[in-house]
Amino acid sequence: MTERSADPEPRELYARHATKNGRSLLTMTALDYGEACVVDVRFGFKSDETKPRSYSFSDAQQASTFVTEAVEALIYLGCEIHA
Repeated sequence: MTERSADPEPRELYARHATKNGRSLLTMTALDYGEACVVDVRFGFKSDETKPRSYSFSDAQQASTFVTEAVEALIYLGCEIHA
């Protein structure tokens, strides 16, 4: 009987945190799975307790474009962005 190896853990590329008036609004984390890149977005003050919404992209460049545009919109809305 052959054991199937577990899927490799994704590599975190970066994370961005948005706050406004000292309150956490969301966290975006880009994860590289090798064949695809996923951006997990968690909303709310206790983002570690919420289920992320995941957005899949074919590569890290597309994921970075998505995150960059989201960050620009959040800045326009008066949010502070933290790495």
